[in-house]
Amino acid sequence: MDFSVVFFLNSILLGIGLAMDAFSVSLANGLNNPNIKKIKVFLTSLMFGLFQGLMPMIGWVCVYTIVEKFKIFEHIIPWIALVLLVFIGAKMIYECVKKKEESETEIKKLGFLTILVQAIATSIDALSVGFTISNYNFLNAFVCALIIAFITFLLCVIGNIIGKKFGTKFSSKSEILGGIILIAIGLEIFISGMISLYA
Repeated sequence: MDFSVVFFLNSILLGIGLAMDAFSVSLANGLNNPNIKKIKVFLTSLMFGLFQGLMPMIGWVCVYTIVEKFKIFEHIIPWIALVLLVFIGAKMIYECVKKKEESETEIKKLGFLTILVQAIATSIDALSVGFTISNYNFLNAFVCALIIAFITFLLCVIGNIIGKKFGTKFSSKSEILGGIILIAIGLEIFISGMISLYA
């Protein structure tokens, strides 16, 4: 396949569609961490972009190697995303309710492990995109994945900035709202995944 305008347009639209979950989680992170530093916004957005671009490539490789096993694994993808995001969201709400008398710096923590779990949970459904781009050669698939990663990175930066702004204004309620958003995203991924599998 050539690098045509249609190829880039499709890749951009695919990137925007896939990045919506990561954008929403970044929005929740910004709400939960209104004092988050710019370097952390950059690094967390980079991690989201990395995983969002990596998953379609893994899916593409699976199409040409372990396609039958991957199809079996595809059925548990919505469950994985649901469990991970509901767990993180519920944890955020629980900690906000339990520790609201503690200092803000103790409550507002966004560790590496949390970001890693979020990045995996929001990108794991992008594995199935490997089937969508299975007609691409390696170079086209790689460029498509790079575009997806870049768009995800940009949208996550924007999500963090928006969440940070509103998190500063509504800091007392922001962690609960962020938790609710994560749970809602997990449910959305699960429901849409189940519909696509059994429709």
